Amino acid sequence: MKNLVEELRWRGLFHDMMPGTEEQLIKEATTAYIGFDPTADSLHIGSMVQIMLLVHLKNFGHQPIALVGGATGMIGDPSGKSDERNLLDEATLNKNVEGIKGVLSCFLDFNSTDANAPILVNNYDWMKDFSFIEFVRDVGKRITVNYMMSKDSVKKRIAGEGEGMSFTEFTYQLIQGYDFYHLHKHYNCLLQMGGSDQWGNITTGTELVRRLNVNTEDEGAKAFALTTPLITKADGSKFGKSEGGNVWLTADKTSPYKFYQFWFNSTDADAEKYIKIFTFLDKVTIEDLIEKHQQEPHLRLLQKKLAEEITVFVHSQEEYEKAVKASTILFGNSTSEDLKQLDEETFLDVFEGVPQIEIDEKDLGSGMDLVEVLSGKTKFLSSNSEARRALKENSISVNRTKVIEGFKISKNHLINNKFILLQRGKKSYFIVKVLSEPKVFSVRRLIRDNGVKYDKRFRGELNLRGFTDESKYRRIYKNEKFVVLPKSIIQNSQIPSSILTGFKIKTVIGGVEYAKDSCVVDFRGRGSSFISLPKGLKFELRLRNNDKLKYDIDLEKKEIILKM
Repeated sequence: MKNLVEELRWRGLFHDMMPGTEEQLIKEATTAYIGFDPTADSLHIGSMVQIMLLVHLKNFGHQPIALVGGATGMIGDPSGKSDERNLLDEATLNKNVEGIKGVLSCFLDFNSTDANAPILVNNYDWMKDFSFIEFVRDVGKRITVNYMMSKDSVKKRIAGEGEGMSFTEFTYQLIQGYDFYHLHKHYNCLLQMGGSDQWGNITTGTELVRRLNVNTEDEGAKAFALTTPLITKADGSKFGKSEGGNVWLTADKTSPYKFYQFWFNSTDADAEKYIKIFTFLDKVTIEDLIEKHQQEPHLRLLQKKLAEEITVFVHSQEEYEKAVKASTILFGNSTSEDLKQLDEETFLDVFEGVPQIEIDEKDLGSGMDLVEVLSGKTKFLSSNSEARRALKENSISVNRTKVIEGFKISKNHLINNKFILLQRGKKSYFIVKVLSEPKVFSVRRLIRDNGVKYDKRFRGELNLRGFTDESKYRRIYKNEKFVVLPKSIIQNSQIPSSILTGFKIKTVIGGVEYAKDSCVVDFRGRGSSFISLPKGLKFELRLRNNDKLKYDIDLEKKEIILKM
């Protein structure tokens, strides 16, 4: 076998290992696993190190197992944490498990028929039938408290970092250790890998493999451990976050454009490190790139290649090309057609922070004079005279096209059917968001079109603009979690609000149901209706302006089902 450890060393992916690990990986094809706890329904780029490690393992002829911690996720790993994690409710946990399985499936083919085909497992499958008494008798008996107390993750918490450690978190290393034993027994898994902060949990697993096999046919069984370093930036700050928060591996949380920009904006020192860790380029290619970059750093060859390789790997070649094209919008010679090819999310990402104002589509009519748009409607420019002066100076562009006085803006100029980009000079931008009328289906229409009776069920779809000022409602309702339900959901359905008062709410996103508790419709005032969620509810539905909310109202079950 090729030497995997040697490959990991030059790439900066090696931190530590138990004696004999390198020899085992050279000797024969070895099954190894890495665990991913479902703390969210996706993974961020901090998990890319472990994903890359599993792919390298497969490429070197070994068999990778990706473990999703449906059981351990119920507890929370104390490693590297000064405070106890919040426990997740079952619905959220199940959603997160499915989300992470989907992410991992993008990088490892779990349906492959190769001899070393990747395997995907969930530790909840073997932990769910374990009774507490069975676990403490059969597993807890094998490891002493002294041994568990010697782990750094425990010592730091006991020593006073945070509020101490609960028994729940104290048992985490036993459950993770038992995972290793189970995989060793059923899959002949000999190696567990993870970040350096996992060393204590991993070695507990190797110890359990040894001790649980005493007086069995597997007595003397070997188990190994290997860890990767925790990645930091050159300035010592934490890797994996941008100014906007975590950088995720799924487009619904971090757009491909923002993902690309994160890597493209790496410093020279970071790019030199990252290109070894987060790409599969060989050593000669990388060394050649580094040398060329050092000769002409202003060309940013390293950053461009890094961003290309990782964006294609995580998203696709098509999304990479879109991200590159979008990146030229602000600084290149882009055209109106280039803008119109951007999807809405990428457009908003490119012009993040640019002032916006909303106008109604009906205001455009057959065309709105640009002077009125620049000053009267948007206040982009302070007065009509300033607007006319700027137009005479030829400094005004609409959707990156220069325009003159007398120009009229119409629906034909809309980007993604809702945006107009105004520009003065090279760096001053303003976005006009044109709002169309909400589309709502009434009960009367359903009766007319489908013969549905009034007292059964109906559904609709409406625009949520103007109802998502979270800060305002949080002040009023004392930090209760909430979603806002426009009054039009009642008005357009032709059902009196008194009939729906007290209805329970179900929120369904992607087929997963949330907010099963007593979420009750509460009509406050004339403008909007609010769904007040219980204060202890973990899930919070976030709706952006102009998102569309689909709903079913079932009068028999007294339910309003919100769908995204």
